[in-house]
Amino acid sequence: MNLYSGAVPESPHLAAGSAAEPDGESAARSPQPVAIVGATGSLGFGLAVRLASVGVPVVIGSRDRERMEQAAERARAAVPAGVFSAQSNALAVGQAQTVILSVPFLNQSETLASIAQSLRPGQLLIDASVPLAAAVSGEATRMLGVWQGSAAEQAREMVPAGVRVVSALHTVSAASLTNLDHPLEQDVLLCGDSREDKLQAARLLQRIDGLRCVDCGRLEMSRLTESLTALMIAVKIRYTDHAGVHLTDLPGELWDGAPAPRDAPNSGSI
Repeated sequence: MNLYSGAVPESPHLAAGSAAEPDGESAARSPQPVAIVGATGSLGFGLAVRLASVGVPVVIGSRDRERMEQAAERARAAVPAGVFSAQSNALAVGQAQTVILSVPFLNQSETLASIAQSLRPGQLLIDASVPLAAAVSGEATRMLGVWQGSAAEQAREMVPAGVRVVSALHTVSAASLTNLDHPLEQDVLLCGDSREDKLQAARLLQRIDGLRCVDCGRLEMSRLTESLTALMIAVKIRYTDHAGVHLTDLPGELWDGAPAPRDAPNSGSI
């Protein structure tokens, strides 16, 4: 236990012995299905093929049947051994204990409202939404103000009671995820009010070669991590679509019970 984990409570669902999340060894042996709402977009699709390539069954969610079926076909072509299914957002959410929300901020509120009745207590929602000004025809390198403080905090306000929310993936390159031949050497900045919820997210995301999850504090810190997306866009405009973030001088073991990051870099900088 570190100083931060001692200050942040465990998820009541896990602390109470819920079967929602298997122990680390069980999770490693048999990955549970993951629903990706917005998997027809670049980030969601990249996550779908990367997770499927390491044996995680993926439910592709979309509000457009034609687009979801096309995404599933593309995913199967990219990862022939992967397990994919395509469902409406509401049905996809009902088939997984972990849901990744990967939609433009413009659609976040509407999407959450449309899946609210399918979400259930104990589920984990990993929110990757970013309030970029592009949502209102502004610059993609600028941010919008959100009354709740961040897109993730807005998501927490909108989901039913008992649904756990963490934020992640704001600095991870969609281009790098989608290109399976491109090595990933990036950190995933996780924010959430429960250490156990972030551990569950890390167990999933660190299955992907080269991704290392870093605990960045409570969900309110999403106000900062989300804004890094605008910064990364500015960097990518000038250099490369594959730019990412790596934090230096961290301990070798960041998460008890999560798979150690594979092919992660030994050095680097923000």
